[in-house]
Amino acid sequence: MELVQPSAEYKDSFTEAVREYKEEAETEPTRSYRSLSLGDLETDFEAFVARERSHAEGKNQPQEYVPQTEFWLVDGGEYIGHVSVRQRLNEHLLQIGGHIGYDIRPSERGKGYGNKILKLALRKAKEMGIEKVRITCDVDNIASRKIIEKNGGVLDSEIPNPETGVGKLRYWIDVT
Repeated sequence: MELVQPSAEYKDSFTEAVREYKEEAETEPTRSYRSLSLGDLETDFEAFVARERSHAEGKNQPQEYVPQTEFWLVDGGEYIGHVSVRQRLNEHLLQIGGHIGYDIRPSERGKGYGNKILKLALRKAKEMGIEKVRITCDVDNIASRKIIEKNGGVLDSEIPNPETGVGKLRYWIDVT
């Protein structure tokens, strides 16, 4: 099991994961990869991979975004989930989003992959020179809360999230 940069090598399992994400889109419409076009992925997966990789340079993303390095968690040659490590924080990320955001494909949840992906992402953040990682989760996301705390997360505060109406728990993790 490892974190890798997005690659066409994982096209089939990634596309299957997108199908899974789309099936849960009614209950989790804002989570990543739900809005991807399966047709576009089938037609030009290499272009999608190039866009994902270009985010590390701050390219091909909305202006208000910061550079973020995308990684995929793979196990046995299969795509399991993804994580974004944001290279710096803007005010929105400091308050709501944090340095790290991750998601495990629905069929692989509850198997310990969330803990593993965060553990590996914290190593990547440290390699990028980030010493203190901000990470957040929704108040009602018990699984993420446990994962964050298991990986050294120290609760800083709880704030309302004006975007969703659900409170956000804000943690710091020291990776020095």
